[in-house]
Amino acid sequence: MSIVVTGATGALGRLVVADLLTRVPADRVAVVVRDAAKAADLAELGVELRIADYDDAASLAGAFRAGDRVLLISGNEIGRRVAQHTAVIKAAGEAGVAQLAYTGILGGPEADFELAAEHRVTEQAILDSGLPYTFLRNGWYHENYTRSLASHLEQGALVGSAGEGRVASAARADYAAAAAVVLTGEGHLNRAYELSGDSAWTLAEYAAELSAQAGREIAYTELPAEDHQKVLIGAGLPEGFAAVFVDVDAAIRRGRLGSTGGDLARLIGRPTTPLAEAIAGALATA
Repeated sequence: MSIVVTGATGALGRLVVADLLTRVPADRVAVVVRDAAKAADLAELGVELRIADYDDAASLAGAFRAGDRVLLISGNEIGRRVAQHTAVIKAAGEAGVAQLAYTGILGGPEADFELAAEHRVTEQAILDSGLPYTFLRNGWYHENYTRSLASHLEQGALVGSAGEGRVASAARADYAAAAAVVLTGEGHLNRAYELSGDSAWTLAEYAAELSAQAGREIAYTELPAEDHQKVLIGAGLPEGFAAVFVDVDAAIRRGRLGSTGGDLARLIGRPTTPLAEAIAGALATA
């Protein structure tokens, strides 16, 4: 039996593998990747490489073994994820894995925004498969905002359309630790975890914290949704992606990403990473 991480060379996947290697020997960990070269460093640590592609169902047939504990990290290609995830679920079912954990989105079936749609369908497909599952319903990452920190500093501004809605974000490493816990521990089968940060903040509060740490004002400007979308398109985002981001802000405004239920802190056995700490780290490397 191996602990298998799909999408292991992505930002979240690498953090999950790193955390797993602090908990179990490397020869108990396998990764499913498209490109062996990108995972060469993991192979050097003793991790088993299994080469497969979400878009190639035939390749997935050999990706899993009976009794494996598998983490399906959701794909990042919006519009293609249902087919990709369904192929993984089918292969996992045919192999007879002991656990299929899935990184979905906060709220699960109650998440009513566009970005959540493929996650809802995937969760239902996993339920329909009859496989023992663990749903890791990840909230927003701090990095969703701090990755744009350099731009915010350059422009001296941050725009959005989330109103007074709050975001209960946590560090990507926090979510990775939670995945490692459910893959190596007991008592997590056929359960759903609503994962989010310990505290929630508004975009105006984010701008204020960034301003305080940067030593200069970064103003937050609230825009109507239509104007927000135009700004994003003007910044180079394709129209479809801009619409998705504006829809997320609408979801934030409705409170869909502000829940602070505490599942994440309980799983990882410590408080989640504060937003201020994430901003400080991003500033140090900006």
